[in-house]
Amino acid sequence: MTAAPTNDAPTVAVFRPDDDRLEQAVALLTNLGAEPVPDPMLAVEPTGASPRTDADYVVFTSKTGAEIVSESGWETGAETVCAIGPATADALREEGYPVDLVPEEYTSSGLVSALAGHVDGERVEVARSDHGSEVLIDGLVTAGAYVHETVLYRLVRPDGTGIAAEMAAAERLDAACFTSSLTVEHFLEAAAERGISEGALAGLDAATVGVIGEPTAETAAEHGIDVDLVASEATFERLAAETVDVATPTDGE
Repeated sequence: MTAAPTNDAPTVAVFRPDDDRLEQAVALLTNLGAEPVPDPMLAVEPTGASPRTDADYVVFTSKTGAEIVSESGWETGAETVCAIGPATADALREEGYPVDLVPEEYTSSGLVSALAGHVDGERVEVARSDHGSEVLIDGLVTAGAYVHETVLYRLVRPDGTGIAAEMAAAERLDAACFTSSLTVEHFLEAAAERGISEGALAGLDAATVGVIGEPTAETAAEHGIDVDLVASEATFERLAAETVDVATPTDGE
Protein backbone atom coordinates (compact mmCIF):
# COMPACT_ATOMS: atom_id res chain seq x y z
CA MET A 1 0.00 0.00 0.00
CA THR A 2 0.99 3.65 -0.24
CA ALA A 3 1.17 5.73 2.92
CA ALA A 4 1.64 9.46 3.24
CA PRO A 5 5.20 10.40 4.18
CA THR A 6 5.93 11.57 7.65
CA ASN A 7 7.05 15.07 6.65
CA ASP A 8 6.80 17.53 3.79
CA ALA A 9 10.04 16.28 2.22
CA PRO A 10 9.64 12.52 1.70
CA THR A 11 12.69 10.37 2.34
CA VAL A 12 13.39 8.51 -0.91
CA ALA A 13 15.93 5.68 -1.20
CA VAL A 14 17.99 5.46 -4.38
CA PHE A 15 20.19 2.47 -5.20
CA ARG A 16 22.26 3.57 -8.20
CA PRO A 17 26.01 2.80 -8.50
CA ASP A 18 28.27 5.09 -6.48
CA ASP A 19 29.45 7.29 -9.35
CA ASP A 20 28.00 10.19 -11.30
CA ARG A 21 24.70 8.32 -11.59
CA LEU A 22 24.20 8.39 -7.83
CA GLU A 23 25.27 12.04 -7.66
CA GLN A 24 22.81 12.96 -10.40
CA ALA A 25 20.04 10.94 -8.75
CA VAL A 26 20.59 12.68 -5.41
CA ALA A 27 20.56 16.09 -7.11
CA LEU A 28 17.39 15.23 -9.02
CA LEU A 29 15.53 14.00 -5.95
CA THR A 30 16.58 17.10 -4.04
CA ASN A 31 15.30 19.33 -6.83
CA LEU A 32 12.02 17.42 -6.75
CA GLY A 33 11.61 18.35 -3.09
CA ALA A 34 12.58 14.99 -1.60
CA GLU A 35 15.20 14.01 0.96
CA PRO A 36 17.42 11.47 -0.84
CA VAL A 37 18.67 8.36 0.91
CA PRO A 38 21.63 7.22 -1.24
CA ASP A 39 22.33 3.53 -0.72
CA PRO A 40 24.28 2.18 -3.74
CA MET A 41 23.32 -1.44 -4.31
CA LEU A 42 25.43 -2.01 -7.42
CA ALA A 43 29.16 -1.89 -8.09
CA VAL A 44 30.77 -2.54 -11.46
CA GLU A 45 33.55 -5.09 -12.02
CA PRO A 46 34.77 -5.03 -15.67
CA THR A 47 35.60 -8.44 -17.13
CA GLY A 48 38.10 -7.16 -19.69
CA ALA A 49 36.04 -8.56 -22.56
CA SER A 50 35.17 -6.62 -25.72
CA PRO A 51 32.35 -7.08 -28.25
CA ARG A 52 33.02 -9.28 -31.25
CA THR A 53 34.03 -7.46 -34.42
CA ASP A 54 32.23 -9.67 -36.93
CA ALA A 55 28.65 -8.83 -35.98
CA ASP A 56 26.03 -7.17 -38.15
CA TYR A 57 24.37 -5.59 -35.11
CA VAL A 58 25.85 -4.68 -31.74
CA VAL A 59 23.44 -4.04 -28.89
CA PHE A 60 24.29 -2.06 -25.74
CA THR A 61 21.98 -1.99 -22.75
CA SER A 62 23.60 0.51 -20.37
CA LYS A 63 25.70 3.62 -20.01
CA THR A 64 28.24 1.52 -18.12
CA GLY A 65 28.68 -0.75 -21.12
CA ALA A 66 29.35 2.25 -23.36
CA GLU A 67 32.05 3.53 -21.02
CA ILE A 68 33.69 0.13 -20.62
CA VAL A 69 33.96 -0.60 -24.36
CA SER A 70 35.49 2.82 -24.87
CA GLU A 71 38.10 2.13 -22.21
CA SER A 72 38.87 -1.23 -23.85
CA GLY A 73 39.54 0.47 -27.18
CA TRP A 74 36.68 -1.19 -29.09
CA GLU A 75 36.13 0.33 -32.53
CA THR A 76 33.07 0.26 -34.74
CA GLY A 77 32.98 -0.92 -38.32
CA ALA A 78 30.04 -1.53 -40.61
CA GLU A 79 27.77 -2.91 -37.88
CA THR A 80 24.52 -1.29 -36.78
CA VAL A 81 24.93 0.05 -33.25
CA CYS A 82 21.82 -0.21 -31.07
CA ALA A 83 21.14 1.34 -27.66
CA ILE A 84 18.37 0.27 -25.32
CA GLY A 85 17.43 3.86 -24.48
CA PRO A 86 18.45 7.53 -24.68
CA ALA A 87 20.82 7.43 -21.69
CA THR A 88 22.78 4.57 -23.25
CA ALA A 89 22.70 6.29 -26.64
CA ASP A 90 24.00 9.55 -25.16
CA ALA A 91 26.81 7.69 -23.39
CA LEU A 92 27.83 5.95 -26.61
CA ARG A 93 27.89 9.24 -28.49
CA GLU A 94 29.92 10.88 -25.74
CA GLU A 95 32.49 8.11 -26.22
CA GLY A 96 32.58 8.81 -29.95
CA TYR A 97 30.41 5.95 -31.20
CA PRO A 98 27.56 6.30 -33.69
CA VAL A 99 24.10 5.16 -32.62
CA ASP A 100 21.89 3.80 -35.38
CA LEU A 101 18.88 2.56 -33.46
CA VAL A 102 17.04 3.38 -30.22
CA PRO A 103 13.69 1.62 -29.70
CA GLU A 104 10.52 3.53 -28.91
CA GLU A 105 10.16 1.44 -25.74
CA TYR A 106 13.35 1.53 -23.66
CA THR A 107 13.31 -2.11 -22.59
CA SER A 108 14.62 -5.49 -23.74
CA SER A 109 11.25 -6.30 -25.29
CA GLY A 110 11.28 -2.90 -26.98
CA LEU A 111 14.65 -3.68 -28.53
CA VAL A 112 13.38 -7.03 -29.74
CA SER A 113 10.36 -5.38 -31.34
CA ALA A 114 12.55 -2.79 -33.07
CA LEU A 115 14.96 -5.39 -34.43
CA ALA A 116 12.65 -8.32 -35.12
CA GLY A 117 12.05 -7.48 -38.77
CA HIS A 118 15.71 -6.89 -39.56
CA VAL A 119 17.86 -9.58 -37.91
CA ASP A 120 16.70 -12.84 -39.47
CA GLY A 121 19.94 -14.58 -40.45
CA GLU A 122 22.06 -11.73 -39.08
CA ARG A 123 24.79 -11.89 -36.43
CA VAL A 124 23.81 -9.92 -33.35
CA GLU A 125 26.28 -9.16 -30.58
CA VAL A 126 24.74 -8.30 -27.19
CA ALA A 127 27.27 -6.52 -24.95
CA ARG A 128 26.10 -6.06 -21.37
CA SER A 129 26.39 -7.08 -17.71
CA ASP A 130 26.23 -10.57 -16.26
CA HIS A 131 22.65 -9.92 -15.11
CA GLY A 132 21.04 -9.12 -18.45
CA SER A 133 17.46 -10.13 -19.13
CA GLU A 134 16.87 -13.34 -21.07
CA VAL A 135 13.99 -11.57 -22.79
CA LEU A 136 16.47 -9.89 -25.15
CA ILE A 137 18.45 -13.01 -26.09
CA ASP A 138 15.39 -15.23 -26.45
CA GLY A 139 13.53 -12.62 -28.48
CA LEU A 140 16.37 -12.10 -30.92
CA VAL A 141 16.85 -15.85 -31.37
CA THR A 142 13.14 -16.22 -32.05
CA ALA A 143 13.48 -13.44 -34.65
CA GLY A 144 16.04 -15.60 -36.47
CA ALA A 145 19.25 -13.91 -35.36
CA TYR A 146 22.52 -15.64 -34.57
CA VAL A 147 23.12 -14.18 -31.13
CA HIS A 148 26.37 -13.94 -29.20
CA GLU A 149 26.55 -12.40 -25.73
CA THR A 150 29.66 -10.71 -24.35
CA VAL A 151 29.68 -10.01 -20.61
CA LEU A 152 31.43 -6.66 -20.29
CA TYR A 153 31.09 -6.36 -16.52
CA ARG A 154 29.70 -7.98 -13.43
CA LEU A 155 27.34 -6.28 -11.03
CA VAL A 156 28.00 -6.92 -7.35
CA ARG A 157 26.68 -5.50 -4.09
CA PRO A 158 29.16 -3.12 -2.41
CA ASP A 159 30.19 -3.66 1.19
CA GLY A 160 28.49 -1.56 3.82
CA THR A 161 25.18 -1.07 2.06
CA GLY A 162 21.81 -1.26 3.80
CA ILE A 163 21.01 2.14 5.29
CA ALA A 164 17.75 2.17 3.33
CA ALA A 165 16.76 -1.22 4.76
CA GLU A 166 17.49 0.05 8.27
CA MET A 167 15.39 3.16 7.65
CA ALA A 168 12.55 1.08 6.23
CA ALA A 169 12.60 -1.21 9.26
CA ALA A 170 12.53 1.86 11.53
CA GLU A 171 9.56 3.28 9.56
CA ARG A 172 11.63 6.27 8.47
CA LEU A 173 11.56 5.62 4.73
CA ASP A 174 8.76 7.16 2.67
CA ALA A 175 9.68 5.83 -0.77
CA ALA A 176 12.15 3.71 -2.71
CA CYS A 177 13.22 3.80 -6.37
CA PHE A 178 14.28 0.39 -7.67
CA THR A 179 15.92 0.52 -11.10
CA SER A 180 16.40 -3.22 -11.70
CA SER A 181 15.63 -6.65 -10.31
CA LEU A 182 19.15 -6.79 -8.95
CA THR A 183 18.65 -3.67 -6.81
CA VAL A 184 15.62 -5.36 -5.27
CA GLU A 185 17.58 -8.53 -4.55
CA HIS A 186 20.55 -6.66 -3.11
CA PHE A 187 18.28 -4.55 -0.90
CA LEU A 188 16.82 -7.73 0.54
CA GLU A 189 20.29 -9.29 0.96
CA ALA A 190 21.43 -6.24 2.91
CA ALA A 191 18.34 -6.47 5.11
CA ALA A 192 18.94 -10.17 5.76
CA GLU A 193 22.57 -9.53 6.74
CA ARG A 194 21.30 -7.14 9.40
CA GLY A 195 18.58 -9.50 10.60
CA ILE A 196 15.83 -7.03 9.71
CA SER A 197 14.20 -8.71 6.70
CA GLU A 198 10.70 -8.72 8.17
CA GLY A 199 10.93 -5.12 9.35
CA ALA A 200 12.37 -3.90 6.05
CA LEU A 201 9.56 -5.55 4.09
CA ALA A 202 6.98 -4.05 6.43
CA GLY A 203 8.62 -0.65 5.99
CA LEU A 204 8.43 -0.93 2.20
CA ASP A 205 4.79 -1.98 2.47
CA ALA A 206 4.10 1.30 4.30
CA ALA A 207 6.10 3.31 1.74
CA THR A 208 5.76 4.22 -1.93
CA VAL A 209 7.67 1.72 -4.07
CA GLY A 210 8.48 2.79 -7.61
CA VAL A 211 10.30 0.62 -10.17
CA ILE A 212 11.60 0.73 -13.71
CA GLY A 213 10.10 -1.97 -15.91
CA GLU A 214 7.79 -4.92 -15.49
CA PRO A 215 10.66 -7.38 -14.82
CA THR A 216 11.64 -5.33 -11.76
CA ALA A 217 8.01 -5.22 -10.65
CA GLU A 218 7.75 -8.99 -11.03
CA THR A 219 10.90 -9.57 -8.99
CA ALA A 220 9.60 -7.29 -6.24
CA ALA A 221 6.26 -9.11 -6.19
CA GLU A 222 8.01 -12.49 -6.01
CA HIS A 223 9.72 -11.31 -2.82
CA GLY A 224 6.55 -9.97 -1.23
CA ILE A 225 7.07 -6.29 -2.06
CA ASP A 226 4.00 -4.34 -3.18
CA VAL A 227 4.85 -2.07 -6.10
CA ASP A 228 2.92 1.19 -6.22
CA LEU A 229 4.05 2.34 -9.65
CA VAL A 230 6.02 1.29 -12.70
CA ALA A 231 7.61 4.35 -14.30
CA SER A 232 5.79 5.42 -17.46
CA GLU A 233 9.19 5.64 -19.18
CA ALA A 234 12.23 3.48 -18.47
CA THR A 235 14.42 6.34 -17.22
CA PHE A 236 15.46 7.26 -13.69
CA GLU A 237 14.26 10.82 -14.28
CA ARG A 238 10.70 9.66 -14.87
CA LEU A 239 10.86 7.09 -12.06
CA ALA A 240 12.05 9.70 -9.57
CA ALA A 241 9.48 12.30 -10.58
CA GLU A 242 6.56 9.90 -10.45
CA THR A 243 7.65 8.28 -7.19
CA VAL A 244 8.12 11.63 -5.45
CA ASP A 245 4.76 12.79 -6.77
CA VAL A 246 2.99 9.80 -5.24
CA ALA A 247 4.98 9.97 -1.99
CA THR A 248 4.43 13.68 -1.39
CA PRO A 249 1.34 14.47 0.68
CA THR A 250 -1.35 16.64 -0.83
CA ASP A 251 -3.43 19.25 0.95
CA GLY A 252 -5.55 17.66 3.64
CA GLU A 253 -3.31 14.63 4.15
